[in-house]
Parts: sequence; C-alpha cells; structure tokens
Amino acid sequence: MVTDLVIAAVVAVVGGGTAALVPYVRSRRKSHAPGSAADGGVGTLERGQEPAAGAGTLAPPEPRAPDAAAPPDVAAPPEVAEVPGVVVERPPPSAGRLARLRSRLARSHSAIGSVLLNLISTGKLDEQAFEQMEDTLISADMGVGPARELVEKLRTEVKVVGTQDPAEVKELLRGELVAMINPELDRTLRLVRHGDRPSVVLIVGVNGTGKTTTCGKLGRVLVGDGKTVVLGAADTFRAAAADQLQTWGDRVGAQVVRSDREGADPASVAFEAVNVGIQQGVDTVIIDTAGRLHTKAGLMDELGKIKRVIEKHGTVDEVLLVLDATTGQNGLRQARVFAEVVDVTGIILTKLDGTAKGGIVVQVQRELGVPVKLVGLGEGPDDLAYFDPDVFVDAILAD
Repeated sequence: MVTDLVIAAVVAVVGGGTAALVPYVRSRRKSHAPGSAADGGVGTLERGQEPAAGAGTLAPPEPRAPDAAAPPDVAAPPEVAEVPGVVVERPPPSAGRLARLRSRLARSHSAIGSVLLNLISTGKLDEQAFEQMEDTLISADMGVGPARELVEKLRTEVKVVGTQDPAEVKELLRGELVAMINPELDRTLRLVRHGDRPSVVLIVGVNGTGKTTTCGKLGRVLVGDGKTVVLGAADTFRAAAADQLQTWGDRVGAQVVRSDREGADPASVAFEAVNVGIQQGVDTVIIDTAGRLHTKAGLMDELGKIKRVIEKHGTVDEVLLVLDATTGQNGLRQARVFAEVVDVTGIILTKLDGTAKGGIVVQVQRELGVPVKLVGLGEGPDDLAYFDPDVFVDAILAD
C-alpha cells in the first residue's frame, strides 16, 4: 500500500519579486523486502518497520502550534494524493564507507604508491631516490613546498632511526603522509538542530564539479544515519538541476523545495527551503547552488546574497566547497575566491577515484585552512564518504 505525497504550493516574496516555490513532500512508502531483486538490492522500509541495527532512527518532527507559527504567505498543504509505484530506499549508514571503498582509492592512486614503494623496496635510499620521491609527490598535486617538507622529514627520520629496511621506511613514510594531511583537523559536519530550526548546509562550487549530485548523495548519507532532510534546489539557471535533485529526494523520501519558474531568484528558493525545514521539523536543510566561474564577480556576489538571505532564519552551519580532484592548481584558485565570498567551512573532493592527484588534499587544506570533510569515490549513489586520513594513506601505500 503506497502512502501519501503532499505537494504544497508556497509563494515567497524576496527583494520585491515573487516566485512560486513547491516543496515536494514524500513520506515513507510500502516497499519491497530489503535487498530483494525488486529494489536492486538496496534495503527499504515498510510502514512501521524499524531501521536495522546501525542504521539509526529517523527523528520525528518536533511538535509546533498548527499553522500559528507559519508565516502568512505559506499556504496550507493541499489534499493528500497517492503516487503508485514509488519505492523509498533506505541508504546504508555512513560508518565505514571509506574503508569499504578503499580499493577504489588504491586503484586510482596506484601510480603514486607504486613509485614510492619501489623506491623504498630497494633498501638503498640515496639522494637520487629522495629526489624521485619529491617529484612523485609534486606530480600528485601535493605542491612543491609540502612535498619538499615531507621528504626532508623522512630523510631526517631515516637517518635518526638508522634504517633502510623497506617495511620500517614504509611505516615512517606513512606517518609523515598522515601528518601532512593533519588528522587533528575537525572533519565532523555541524548538523545539530538549533531548537526549532534545522541545521543548514550550503553547497557551492564551479560548473562541472558535481554539486547537485553531491547534494543528493549527502542527503542519502544523512538519511542513512537516521536524519530527516530537506533539499533546496537553488540552482535555478540549469533546467535539469531541480529535476535531478527531485529524483535524488524521491529515492530516499526527502522533501525538495524548488521554483516552478526557470531563472527565479535562487536566494528566495534557499530562504523558503529553510522555512519549510523549520515548518516540517526536519534535522538538516541542504541547499544546492548554481555553478559559477570564480572569475565572475556578479555571480560570486549573488552567492554571498544567498548566504545572507538564508541567515535571516539563523546561521548557516556548513558551507561546503565541491572541488574536482582532477583540476589541480586551477581548483586551488577556485577555492581561494569562494573562501573569500562565503567563508568555506569544509571541502568535498569529487572524482577522487579517477585520478592520481590525491596530493590535492594536502595543498587545498593548507591553502584554505579548512579540512577535506567528504570525498566522492565513484558514480554510485552511496559513493560519498567521510574523509579519513589513515584510510586514505593506507590506500595510497597499498601493495
């Protein structure tokens, strides 16, 4: 028995302009047995069924006075309609994802790891070997300064310990790589509700980095961890962006707030998404934004406006910059400009499974002073994972 779809028309007025915003609200539906062929092997929830151990529990919306707290321009939900044939998936929890995807990291970074391990395995680390090691790290986008610093520290440690044993040198190298990535940085996402308000995550970046897909995948991560989510389709300039985000939301039962007019004010969509999140009592609102060239001042100013408008509701908890790991130095230039406009709190590196440029992790963290918090390791719906320096380095140095 399929449950209900509630489509509520919302009219928001921002800066004197009017935009019709439609939050699509999908509740959990009856679904196939978890892991059955009908659902492609992805577990789903029946009505009233409790999540499996480790999957977390979806927190119910906090109670509020009916419609009294709602602003006058928010319409009451219309009659409930049935939508046949829609299955809501239960994504896996985020715990251990990066470890499960370690083989992809190992394959994509095999060029770096094989060179480093071959140099170590000779049992004779001379000056030429250290220079080759430095060149390899620079070619992996670690940056000249960090690469030289790492190699110098390794050279010193090898002398102090007095060893050329490959296993011991590998362990020393591993320690230096982990230290360069800085495991002390706080990589947790700030996603705690603020009383009657949800936490807010703003996703930013240039065209082609995979922001909309990342928004959908992050929504899956949070739902898999037992959170409730609203997705805000504030990329109003790309016709397919809202539809794409809607598809991601439908798959996990997340609400989507979007405009029915292409080119609508993205700040009004973002504002209303947070408003709906407050009214629905959800845990987190994730806002997708249009890709913009970091060299276009007008578009960057607009991004600042989106953040300021959202902050009329309260703080923006996370501003996550999505970077394509294959872009190298160009990605760093992008990062600098975005950080100046919206105070980036964390990095999401996408396409890390298809590049040997993993050194970008070190360089972008040093450049911005903020941590890499999430990494994309494939095109599958559950290929977004929290970043773990130890797992990452072990994958690079996998035999």
